[in-house]
Amino acid sequence: MKNSIRRSRRAATAVALGSVLALTATACGDDGSGTGGDKGAEGSGKGKIVFWDNNGGVRTDIWKEIIADFEKANPDIKVEYVGIPSTDYQSKVDTALQGGGLPDVGGVGAAMLAGFAAQNALEPLDDRLAKSSLNGKLNDDMVASLKAAGGGDDKLYSIPTSANNGVLYYRTDLFKKAGLDEPTTWDKFFTAAEKLTDAKKNEFGYTIRGGSGSIAQALDAMYGQSGITSFWDASGAKTTVNDPKNVAALEKYAALYKKVTPAADLNNDFTKMVAQWDSGTIGMLNHNLGSYQDHVKALGTDKFRGIPQPVGSAGKRVQVSNPVDGMGLFKSSKNKEAAWKFIEFATSHEENSKFNEAAGQVPANNDAAKDAWISKAEPTKLAAAALTDGSTSIVQLPYYLPDWNTISKADNEPNLQKVLNGDMSAKDFLDTMAEQLNEAQAEWKERKG
Repeated sequence: MKNSIRRSRRAATAVALGSVLALTATACGDDGSGTGGDKGAEGSGKGKIVFWDNNGGVRTDIWKEIIADFEKANPDIKVEYVGIPSTDYQSKVDTALQGGGLPDVGGVGAAMLAGFAAQNALEPLDDRLAKSSLNGKLNDDMVASLKAAGGGDDKLYSIPTSANNGVLYYRTDLFKKAGLDEPTTWDKFFTAAEKLTDAKKNEFGYTIRGGSGSIAQALDAMYGQSGITSFWDASGAKTTVNDPKNVAALEKYAALYKKVTPAADLNNDFTKMVAQWDSGTIGMLNHNLGSYQDHVKALGTDKFRGIPQPVGSAGKRVQVSNPVDGMGLFKSSKNKEAAWKFIEFATSHEENSKFNEAAGQVPANNDAAKDAWISKAEPTKLAAAALTDGSTSIVQLPYYLPDWNTISKADNEPNLQKVLNGDMSAKDFLDTMAEQLNEAQAEWKERKG
């Protein structure tokens, strides 16, 4: 039934697309000189543009600072900032695709890129980049990652701003008090989670993500323990998510819930999870580089560390890929010239460095990646080293599948909550997800020809 529903949803989207793009053109910022239409227009390069931040609230302050810098350097262009929480961004863009109101520029990370590109909503940026001051200045791996996520046509639909990475944050003060080793292996992680828990005192060893965004964290824990290094089997047609080793790993991970975690974790998205860890006595937190500055503000730098994910029993670290974030130019924009100027400015050396220092992430601009602040932000420094020193294998998630974001969120987050509550087995959950993924992969290969 779910598969039929997804096919119907894609068909409805395709039918509606022709009228949608015409409607959206009228809602974008413009100086009045653009002609609009399905393909939008270059415009005069002046006037107003609208920018949707895909992590509003968390990144609002730094984006407003970058916008102020841009408007000072480009007094003929005004940027209207719209901050949208990351948990709402996908549905906000989908609604605009259906009923009108897309911005000129928006945050477009790898995880949702294929879905937007499949609906013909984004402008290819290869030619603009080739003629830009950014040409040759962006991290090749991040550019390649976004190209691969675009759906298989080898076009670039988003200019990278940053790379994130999975991090295990742990309270050094609590570990020292309990006489525990640093949780560098999964065995040490599970031992610490148990020993740091005293529910009667509201002390817990770990906080688990059960709400929005929970699937990616669960996959990280699964592949990290199982040591499986590819998302697809040798044929490329069947996913490894329901491999028996991954099933066993998910069973062990899910068993942490309410045993060594707060019961409230069932509905935690990342903001609630991070706030809970920063203000309480919880030993460990899996998140990414993006929350580093929040921890510094709450705890200082002497009560916690952020280290790469634990290594498995074979002594090898395996992590799932974290999506590269970026900025996309919506095709319906009537002022593409001004919109591109903003993208180019925001990913320049100074501004990209400023953004990523605030976010605690790895800059996409190669010059920004050499700036001094990175050596002072330990989790960022360690994450960058882990990705380049040969110690880590990355399981590339299939961001290129148009259905990936739906499968990894709406279709399966409620089921993972059932697993945590003991109402569904890990095997049934992963078998269901595998069936959806295998069908999506087959459809993608068929379309690709």
